[in-house]
Amino acid sequence: MFTLISHRSPTDPLAYRRNRVLRVADFLSEVAQVAECLPARRFLVNICSDRYRFAVGFGAALLRDQVSLLPPNQTPEMLIQLQRQYESLYVLTDVPQAAPLVEQVVYPEVSRARPPFSAVPAFPDGQVAAIAFTSGSTGRPMPHCKTWGGLARGAADAASRLGLLQGENATLVSTVPPQHMYGLESSVLMALRNGLALHAARPFYPADVRAALEDAPGERILITTPVHLRALLVEDLDLPRLRLIVCATAPLSRELAAQAEARYRAPLHEVYGFTEAGMVATRRTVQGASWHCLRDVRLRRDGDVVRVAGGHVETEVPFTDVIEPDGDDVFILHGRNADLVNIAGKRTSLGHLNHQLNGIEGVRDGAFFMPDESGDGVTRLTAFVVAPGLTREFLLGALRARVDPAFLPRPLYFVDSLPRNATGKLPREALLGYAQIRSGAMKREDSA
Repeated sequence: MFTLISHRSPTDPLAYRRNRVLRVADFLSEVAQVAECLPARRFLVNICSDRYRFAVGFGAALLRDQVSLLPPNQTPEMLIQLQRQYESLYVLTDVPQAAPLVEQVVYPEVSRARPPFSAVPAFPDGQVAAIAFTSGSTGRPMPHCKTWGGLARGAADAASRLGLLQGENATLVSTVPPQHMYGLESSVLMALRNGLALHAARPFYPADVRAALEDAPGERILITTPVHLRALLVEDLDLPRLRLIVCATAPLSRELAAQAEARYRAPLHEVYGFTEAGMVATRRTVQGASWHCLRDVRLRRDGDVVRVAGGHVETEVPFTDVIEPDGDDVFILHGRNADLVNIAGKRTSLGHLNHQLNGIEGVRDGAFFMPDESGDGVTRLTAFVVAPGLTREFLLGALRARVDPAFLPRPLYFVDSLPRNATGKLPREALLGYAQIRSGAMKREDSA
């Protein structure tokens, strides 16, 4: 059995929201009240935009033995698809949706006068707390069950690895939505299970990140992604002093990590994980390429496949990425299996190409994309790039110095932004649609 929150005083701060302190007693009382308002259903999608309310809703669902679904997005189409699979599905929201296609429950008004639980609720290790879905970056999102015991142990192990001790006066400020597996683990569960506080906001733009950090007292820990980190560095804003930067969702270059550490005077650690396993390993990026598994997590080679299990990873699962083990708990990441491309007998990965593209000075964002094969010609790599002030000739020349000519993009599209989701990822369907739009625009220009 693991309690919903680690042992701490009822008066200890648990969250901050616009200069307001929300304490442990407030949280436990609110969990009880929200739980009473939830319908007698088995599954919900918690789309509360306020991180504290999301955490309350997550705890309330556990109290009612309900399962929180974590889809890759919350579009009406996605919710309808989920409802076909999970008939008793409903949506919990703190922002009422107009004409919802799936039944919604609006986060209720709560009373601050009600006493909290006489005891902190605890749940069995094997209770299914969530079903997380893969991002859909390589196809259809797939579901994976997460038990409360596995989630609680993973949050404790990650905090221990990052040097965050129980009861520290530290606040987690995250640019990642709590509905994402990384966001749930790092910005909600790591706070609940390790005596830390969370900030209720989900800042997106650099100025919002600075405002949220300024709103957080004590030591500040920034939970973010490479996309958000790069935007902060480009904006060149001063931030309040940070104790730690935690980054995930895509590999970070050593150069960008070093730039962030120098700019914000704080160590940067990356977290590696994937939906099937959750958080698996960490690294201090400026110190080398090796990833070190969390406590008791071990690697096992099975022919050409590497599997991971142990610790909070309850079921042995294969890596979705190409890795090179160094012993049973250290590895080098080479890219995603689905990212491998073969052109004219030469092999590389989209991850490697993206790393080279984004390493060119003046490139703010960029991504390679391999379209589906067609029968009417040669399928070529495509690239989208956000690079104000750079020319096509300059970019191709810079790429030619970094990658084999076989992997130069044809075509190369200049765009104002990329269709990234809330965690900075680029689902394949979004890229495919983007490519079709850009291709159509170029054909119209050529015929004009």
